[in-house]
Amino acid sequence: MTQSDYKGVHPVPAVRGAGEGVLRVLFGVFLAVIAVALAFGDPDYFAGVTVLMALLAAREWHRLVRAPAQRDAAERRPLHIQTAITVFAIACAVAALLWRAPLAGFALLAAGAAAAFVWAWARNDNPLWHAAGVLYIGLPSLALVGLQAHAVQGSKIMFGLFLIVWMTDTGALVFGKLIGGRKLWPAVSPGKTWAGTIGGSLTAMVMFGLYIAFFGFHVLPAMLFALGLSAVAHLGDLLESWVKRRFGTKDSGGLIPGHGGVLDRMDSMFACSVVLALLVFGAHLNPMFGGHT
Repeated sequence: MTQSDYKGVHPVPAVRGAGEGVLRVLFGVFLAVIAVALAFGDPDYFAGVTVLMALLAAREWHRLVRAPAQRDAAERRPLHIQTAITVFAIACAVAALLWRAPLAGFALLAAGAAAAFVWAWARNDNPLWHAAGVLYIGLPSLALVGLQAHAVQGSKIMFGLFLIVWMTDTGALVFGKLIGGRKLWPAVSPGKTWAGTIGGSLTAMVMFGLYIAFFGFHVLPAMLFALGLSAVAHLGDLLESWVKRRFGTKDSGGLIPGHGGVLDRMDSMFACSVVLALLVFGAHLNPMFGGHT
């Protein structure tokens, strides 16, 4: 083969791009299967995996928000202690929630946030941000465990929550690629477009409507609910994007191939789970929009 045979041919980037796309899909499907299995499984197992997720997310959060002076290799130990404080508080709070003591769970999270603040303040390491991480990860953890373990039709509600968040993300990706156009908020999330945002919400609305129709429940209010919760998913994504831009980071981590870090994967779920828990346990909404069987 002569040199002219290579002219204008650049196979490696194309192959790499295609490979990353396939990897993203495969890992997305793999994680979805695990999540659905856990949602319909034993609450103790679901709670255990939630705490494990919190451990990984806390590690990413405290690494993300630490002060520049704390980012040297010699300063890793305080970061590990911050993660331990957060995860210990969340684990105790989740255990209290499983024992039907939600107020104790919230008190444990507040104590964890206070401990994280004091530890970071003593080292001049962005104490408010480290304390906020306990609540940013802890409250969604309580919401997810509470919905799966204590809500009527908890497993079906969890699947519906997953469906809305996943379809919002998938629809935004597809419509954003196909249509493109005006950016939603380029200073915070350069890749997010209005077309993708609207397309993601419409996709979630339709798919959740089909899910509710499968049970013969009330479809129209379900679709409107999905539209609203999809908007919350977009806001959760934008919130995490703003935090990453605030600290000059593109991804929270690289643990999940094709998806980035745990926080990158869970930002929308965090926001939606808290809102849904407030609606279910506070406003007594039935997210299945039908019977209680």
